[in-house]
Amino acid sequence: MSDLGDWFRSIPLITRYWFAGSIAVPLVGKLGLVSPVSLFLWPDAFIHRFQIWRPITATFFFPVGPGTGFLYLVNLYFLYQYSSRLETGAFDGRPADYMFMLLFNWICIVITGLVMDMQLLMIPLIMSVLYVWAQLNRDMIVSFWFGTRFKACYLPWVILGFNYIIGGSVINELIGNLVGHLYFFLMFKYPVDLGGRNFLSTPQFLYRWLPNRRGGVSGFGVPPASMRRAAEDQQGGGRHNWGQGFRLGDQ
Repeated sequence: MSDLGDWFRSIPLITRYWFAGSIAVPLVGKLGLVSPVSLFLWPDAFIHRFQIWRPITATFFFPVGPGTGFLYLVNLYFLYQYSSRLETGAFDGRPADYMFMLLFNWICIVITGLVMDMQLLMIPLIMSVLYVWAQLNRDMIVSFWFGTRFKACYLPWVILGFNYIIGGSVINELIGNLVGHLYFFLMFKYPVDLGGRNFLSTPQFLYRWLPNRRGGVSGFGVPPASMRRAAEDQQGGGRHNWGQGFRLGDQ
């Protein structure tokens, strides 16, 4: 238990709470302590009955059962891996900026969920984070199942197909990819590569709540090259078959 506690405390702060919530809320529903029906995002209940907790619980809840348990564990793994990499890589020392990215993606996904009558938001938010990581490390070579290797920029779409095989749907993954692309375009691509204005800016209250560490600079448009190299060096280590990257030439 000590080793498990040490591992849990080693998870970056924001990812740690997200990961813990994504275990605790499904467990509460599975044990029947709270009716799972009250955890879904029902537009009518949220808008007309003012059940304002539903967008939050729908982000953490997943109906775990014999037919969905493997899909849940796979996406929980993606949450841990790619949220940790972003939080300790491109967003290292900038928890407020990372929290803002999660909030922006979450708000977009909630709006989409209300419009499209989506009851569960866990997978779209995880996929949006994975998509941002893949774009910031787009030229890194990653390995997936059965030794397949490709550039990281293709990883979200490979996982979309993988989840379709084991889950039978791609709507959640597609929404997550599109929301991740929207954030990446507005925060990085449009202002930096295309010379446009910066539409996204982290609110000051988040900096007061989650101050920068180790000299981090707020309001960034793109991670500095040195930070990108450091992140790639860190992520280029141990390999496995779930999409962890390594750089060309490393064998």
